[in-house]
Amino acid sequence: MNRGLLSAGWALWRTSLRQDRRKALTALVLVVAGAVAWPLVAVLLRVLFDAVTAGRPVAASLAGVGVAVGLIAGLTLGHFAHIAYFELAELDVLHVHQELMDATNGTPGMAHFERSEFADKITVLEQDVEQLRVGLQAVLTGVGLAVAMTLTSVVLAVLHPLLLLLPLAAVPPLLAGRWAERMVNRAREAGAESTRRAAGLFGLATDAAAGKELRVFGLTGEVRRRHRGHWQDATRRLWRAQLVASLVRMTGQLAFAAGYVLAVLLILRDAVAGRRGVGDVVLVVTIAAQVNQQVAAAVGVLQDLQRLRSVYRRLDEVHDLVRAADRHPSPGDPSPGHAAAGSAVALGSAVAVGAPPARLREGIRLAGVTLRYPGGTEPVVTGLDLHLPAGATVAVVGENGAGKTTLVKLLCGLLTPTSGRILVDGVELAGLSLPAWRERIAAGFQDFVRFELPARQAVGVGDLPRRDDDQAVRTALGRAGADDLVGQLDEGLDTPLGRSHTDGAELSGGQWQKLALGRAFMRDDPLLVVLDEPTAALDAEAEYALFARYREQAREVAARTGAVSVFVSHRFSTVQLADLIVVLADGAVAEAGSHADLLAAGGQYAEMFELQARAYR
Repeated sequence: MNRGLLSAGWALWRTSLRQDRRKALTALVLVVAGAVAWPLVAVLLRVLFDAVTAGRPVAASLAGVGVAVGLIAGLTLGHFAHIAYFELAELDVLHVHQELMDATNGTPGMAHFERSEFADKITVLEQDVEQLRVGLQAVLTGVGLAVAMTLTSVVLAVLHPLLLLLPLAAVPPLLAGRWAERMVNRAREAGAESTRRAAGLFGLATDAAAGKELRVFGLTGEVRRRHRGHWQDATRRLWRAQLVASLVRMTGQLAFAAGYVLAVLLILRDAVAGRRGVGDVVLVVTIAAQVNQQVAAAVGVLQDLQRLRSVYRRLDEVHDLVRAADRHPSPGDPSPGHAAAGSAVALGSAVAVGAPPARLREGIRLAGVTLRYPGGTEPVVTGLDLHLPAGATVAVVGENGAGKTTLVKLLCGLLTPTSGRILVDGVELAGLSLPAWRERIAAGFQDFVRFELPARQAVGVGDLPRRDDDQAVRTALGRAGADDLVGQLDEGLDTPLGRSHTDGAELSGGQWQKLALGRAFMRDDPLLVVLDEPTAALDAEAEYALFARYREQAREVAARTGAVSVFVSHRFSTVQLADLIVVLADGAVAEAGSHADLLAAGGQYAEMFELQARAYR
């Protein structure tokens, strides 16, 4: 839901009050007092000049002191207010960053990460969030301006009723400023993809890991060329919009300038006719100048508030995209699979969210599972029918893009089927508590995270409550065949890892992968163990040894919990050790069976196995 300017300002003000009420109120009082000082200075100048021309020295002196105090207040209170709201603005930025993190990672699913529209909005938001630093200033300045303009209007009414029309001259620049900001905003959105691509290329060019390939393949110039092209495209769009916007704003300001000149001439005519004193002329000149400043400030505040509204609007859009892409059935909502399978659960009836079983007895079954990403035209997987028996070790193979990683994400509840059902011991996964289900999953991924933490915690976060448990961490590393890794670190498990630490150790790809495997083996009683090509940085012999160890551990875990162990790999020397081999092709199950059965069938698996075996002869 789009928020208006006032609601966006009010939302930021409420956030600031929650951060520090005392500082927020102090800043508001100082800003309003500083804004009010200027109209009072204009009135006191009128008193000063009238007193001087009338020969009243006491009144002139008092008015002079008042003018001096007012000028000091107007010039300094805003700076003192800045001290109060500067920290608040930083806290507001942190708050929105946290809200953005919650929006992107606070949902069970991950389908939103697959959408380019989501990436574009995040790119623009990352830039727009910085507007919050001036957003709070705009809110406070807006309140001060409202009070000051009210006082100014009273003064104008006292001088001459026609002068009340002067604020109307502020309408053209305000409307022009609003129109101009919309033009710039549309240009920024249109260039979001180019900006995102330029940022990606900049990150590539400054990444040490990528530096090797860029230099060996002579790609440094090409990366710079593409970065320059994308950046020029984005800036060209923005420059054109800014140019037209500047002309629009200038036209609005010229309209106000005409009103300003007419107001001064009106009072000056009365003064020449003897109906006004010098003080009135000074007052109208001063007040008209202040109205001009107020209008210019109002245009600036309006632009800042429009940008602030854009921040909240895009935050709402991110929330909407995440909900649309990752909507997971909750209590009271039937899952997509219910409708597809003709479940007896009526629309709108309560769906109990239960805990996963303590032990698997039947296993995990996918029944007619189809997945299509929101906005996608073709399904990623189609009609998956697959039974993963309790206690079985399952290898998943297939060409790139066959759907292997998608299957893993479905099993982990990271993606929700468009249709069909995933059953855990006969209970639909959509009816289980996802946090509870994931607490019973042990997983290692090919695109593992390099947690820049002390080595102990880089492994231990695989079972968060035991992240500092040395014995549990060493046991997990042993399961991963990484017992020797601790001895290679200067400070053992206390060694800080990565460049975010000044004394952090930079590991090789294989060492990072061993830590990730250790992290995957931290949990003792999983119901589902998933290794999605986690050994890409290991050689074939090391992977075979790891999988042989993994198979033995899988049997031990299966004896305790009936866990299903799923292993995704391209190396058939390890795949053949699995109890069940599943061959995926074009998002569907092409074949499934044991190694011997699939070889005997002479199908796709046998062909791929023979091709790879021939390479090792």
